Amino acid sequence: MKKLLKVSSVLAVIAGLLLVAGGIWGTSFTYKNVARENITTPDDATIPNKPVRGPMTLKSQGDIIRFHTLNTTKGKTYSEMPRQIPKLDADGKVVLDSEGKEVMVANDPRNMWITATTLTTALNLGIVTYVFSGLIILLGLISIWTGMIFSLLSKRSQ
Repeated sequence: MKKLLKVSSVLAVIAGLLLVAGGIWGTSFTYKNVARENITTPDDATIPNKPVRGPMTLKSQGDIIRFHTLNTTKGKTYSEMPRQIPKLDADGKVVLDSEGKEVMVANDPRNMWITATTLTTALNLGIVTYVFSGLIILLGLISIWTGMIFSLLSKRSQ
């Protein structure tokens, strides 16, 4: 039993150290990749005029992108808008083709949702990466603690 506790202790500490190192690397990797984009939250964000780096500024930036997109689309989401809309002339009248049918053009506010969704998804993925890295660090610390307990138990067992 004593040998099993010693071996388990060493393996738990090694696994814990690897997990902690991996979690720190994940946090650092995410931070560096977000920082190189040089994003700063706008004046009207929940965290205004701050460089986007950590999970809170990532969320603030994602929320304000959605807010601005909804303002541009008059509260409609991608699926609530038609793919094409009638083309309008300078006076705001519908342009007709030679057969008297409406000339249809791409719905730019709907297309903007694709960009907004891509950006908010990337920002949210950064948040998830920070959370996951934190969880990995916590599991590593628990594993190290378990290894230490096994080591103490192996010294007390006969």
